[in-house]
Amino acid sequence: MSARPLILALLLMLGIAAPVAAHEVRPAYLEITERADGRADVLWKQPSIGLMAVALRPHIAGGLIDRAPDEIADAESFQIARWHNLDLHGQGLGGREVRIDGLERTITDTLVQVHLKSGDDAQQVLTPDQPAFAINAHAGAAVPAYLFLGVKHILTGIDHLLFVFGLLLLSSGWRQLLRTVTAFTAAHSITLALTALKLISVNPALIEAMVAYSILFLAVELVRKQQGKDGLTLRQPWLVAFGFGLLHGAAFAGALKEIGLPENAIPLSLFLFNLGVEIGQLIFVALVGGLLWTLARVRWPASAPRLAWTAASYAIGSFAMSWFVERLHAALTIA
Repeated sequence: MSARPLILALLLMLGIAAPVAAHEVRPAYLEITERADGRADVLWKQPSIGLMAVALRPHIAGGLIDRAPDEIADAESFQIARWHNLDLHGQGLGGREVRIDGLERTITDTLVQVHLKSGDDAQQVLTPDQPAFAINAHAGAAVPAYLFLGVKHILTGIDHLLFVFGLLLLSSGWRQLLRTVTAFTAAHSITLALTALKLISVNPALIEAMVAYSILFLAVELVRKQQGKDGLTLRQPWLVAFGFGLLHGAAFAGALKEIGLPENAIPLSLFLFNLGVEIGQLIFVALVGGLLWTLARVRWPASAPRLAWTAASYAIGSFAMSWFVERLHAALTIA
């Protein structure tokens, strides 16, 4: 008895009751720049949705930004606040605590970038469990925060995970699965880089709708596979993985657009973010493979494989259709 059809439990673990929007929770972004004249400028970008209506408020020790910002602007899906010409009173930024009030009551993160007048950069990802850190004046220019963001981006993106899950189910054997996952990786790496570097421009809302369509397409192919029907998708799933992977890569770039790339380390930050996405993807595939291996050793009723496959296929298709309609409506409304 094949273990692959016994995946209904896996769908439950992935969170069938997950929010219909299925967007990964977008991070907030705080950038602090120390100037040579002993003053500082601060940029704060907060997503306008997805934070469960909990207000976030950044603080820097010494009360640097406790007053109202000098500028406030609304952009697509986030709000931008700026403080200019802040007096550091000769103390510099080194050793100051940075805290995001309200972060502990959310499920999002905040990327903090600090540009010191010495030329060094300090970076930190603040989380609900760790909403504060002290600026290290000797942190260097490394950007490991983007690696963490890449991992979390894929592991909290239910739509992307369902697509990878569908590819796993369509693939017959580990060799075909390896080719398929490799094709998906290559494709989304290409468009992630091109979009993040602004070499190509896409409509984010339309891309999100097409990502949902890619999952719906896989759900239909899963039903066809159960019915014993043949086709190019079932024979060569890597082609589908590559084609739709180009769309997913453009969607991944949306996360980088929200927080931006440090101008002094764009290639490294982009590489680490993409590497994080791949690590998260491999973690997911390993967990799925382990679960399927375990299920293969359970004695199931004879009707269980077919019922589980049907339930999983229609569950994936139902979510994808809901996301597609919602996102396409949003794209057409924006247009």
